[in-house]
Amino acid sequence: MRIETITCPDCGTVLAANVLESERVLKCPGLECEAVHRFADLPEEVQRHYETNADSYRMD
Repeated sequence: MRIETITCPDCGTVLAANVLESERVLKCPGLECEAVHRFADLPEEVQRHYETNADSYRMD
């Protein structure tokens, strides 16, 4: 299992790539931040990893 994160360029909030994989589009959870993050914005290699191994990262 690997952990990939991205940092919101607007507020610095850290987001987990597996959350973006399951939601595809996510409003930044940072306080008073209106940024929108998309799974498609992750590097292609990271996208492939999470799509190939989706069952390992499910949050039920």
